[in-house]
Amino acid sequence: MTVPRYRIELADLAAHRYRVTLTLPAPAAEQEVSLPVWIPGSYLVREFAKHLSRLTATQGGRELPIEQLDKASWRVRCTGRAALVLSYEVYAFDASVRTAWLDSQRAFFNASSLCLRALGHEGGVHRIELARVPKGWHVATEMRAVAGGYEAADYDELLDHPFEIGPHWQGEFVAAGVPHRVVVAGAWPSFDGTRLLADVQRICEAQIAFWGDGKHGAPFERYSFLLWALDEGHGGLEHRASTALICARRELPTAAEGAAPSEPYTRLLGLFSHEYFHAWNVKRMRPAEFARFDYQRENYTELLWFFEGFTSYYDELMLKRAGLVDAPRYLKLLAASVNGVLASPGRRVQPLAQASFEAWTKYYRPDENSVNAASNYYAQGALVALCLDMGLRARKSSLDALMQRLWQRSAGGPISEADILAAVKSLGDDELAAQLLGWVHGTGELPLREVLEATGVAWREEGRATVAQRLGLRVREGALTGIGVTHVLTGGAAEAGGVNARDEILGCNGWRLRRLDDAPGLLEPRQTRLRLLVSRDQRLVELDVDLPAPQPAAVALTLADGTHAARRRWLGA
Repeated sequence: MTVPRYRIELADLAAHRYRVTLTLPAPAAEQEVSLPVWIPGSYLVREFAKHLSRLTATQGGRELPIEQLDKASWRVRCTGRAALVLSYEVYAFDASVRTAWLDSQRAFFNASSLCLRALGHEGGVHRIELARVPKGWHVATEMRAVAGGYEAADYDELLDHPFEIGPHWQGEFVAAGVPHRVVVAGAWPSFDGTRLLADVQRICEAQIAFWGDGKHGAPFERYSFLLWALDEGHGGLEHRASTALICARRELPTAAEGAAPSEPYTRLLGLFSHEYFHAWNVKRMRPAEFARFDYQRENYTELLWFFEGFTSYYDELMLKRAGLVDAPRYLKLLAASVNGVLASPGRRVQPLAQASFEAWTKYYRPDENSVNAASNYYAQGALVALCLDMGLRARKSSLDALMQRLWQRSAGGPISEADILAAVKSLGDDELAAQLLGWVHGTGELPLREVLEATGVAWREEGRATVAQRLGLRVREGALTGIGVTHVLTGGAAEAGGVNARDEILGCNGWRLRRLDDAPGLLEPRQTRLRLLVSRDQRLVELDVDLPAPQPAAVALTLADGTHAARRRWLGA
């Protein structure tokens, strides 16, 4: 056999260590190997090589010296054409969808964390063989099964098929003629798998119909959802024929789940919808800069506002189209996104195109000032999609038509910003294309209220702002931990009064304070200034902070009275 072979042993469950043996037939005289530093879909240099150890090389039974070239690359000087055998261990104890995990309950890995890339051999077939899998454990992956293992057409595909291994729950359904599988590890006994299968099937059927416009099927032969349920967590990572997901167990449906999904379960369904939509929008139709990946360094694009943001717009909209939520419930979900964006001063600082480009250093490396300096290309990008959809609908088209045109004209391949703008001009006009350009390259406010009200959606401010909102603070409160300041918002009263992130608010106006919302009760009539006692680096500091007048807490979106043709075309209501 001439293909690179990876023998992956679940070597030590207690120590969380895989043992990997790479057999490379016909190596180069100076064979270089490297481990990726990132995984596509998650734009952060994660340094997977930090968990690799005990690397050895042998050829014809003789050990060869290994020269390390950089943090994740090595060179072996081979003698002759006999197979080169590299052996190493990988520590795997990261509870995420991006890396690898191994313990007594389950195994999970992306090949980017375990499988060295053999330079010069990337374009050929790669094979994985599993060893020492505990009795009763099952393997779930969409990599092609062959006798004794699994094969990928090349190294790129090898990295695009995660493995979930363990005594997991599994169920199947067929959507638009395509077999789908849902795997759930870590579910509690009351988990209702039948409900999850039925609801996810509706999402998949809606999305296949959307992208195929009723004429074409899915771009994969099978698809797997690999879900790990744990105490806390939420997220996913898309792949070409599967997705790896994490959720909190409370998000799983149980027999007590009502006909309308609960908020936690709706959040989980939105995650399934988001990652499935990516099978078209970013895994196949993708930024032109991602036509070929460089796994050893950052890969930059200004288009994450489209590939992540527009996907975020459709993830909850697809729940509505699949009949899982009604129009009022959908508008409540949309309002949560609107309020999140409006509460972030960073939207006025960083354009979405720049946020996409700088995802490696800003979005994926947040700190206490990120809310003031960075925009969110997921949530804000989704609102750009909303505005563009309403603009296209006002011109007798829709964002649906735009996405389908881009998919068809790109043949499910790379696209550029120019391609998107050209499609907007074709389906809309030059004015709308110019607006889109301004929304993603500028920092002006989006015309959210205007476009929603024109579509038959009522925009109403409601509730009473918390003291934290009035002061421009984000805090973490607890009966035992007190009031910890996590973020100080630009332009707020707290910033003007000298409050810092990481301050602990101990008291106000001479009183011990355990809840920030209790502060107004410590003011004299007509008094608006708070004297806060804070702990900062073991020092006690007194600060005078003016408390702004109460304001509404949030925006609420509801169906406007009367019949609205535009709203009916958009939401069917």
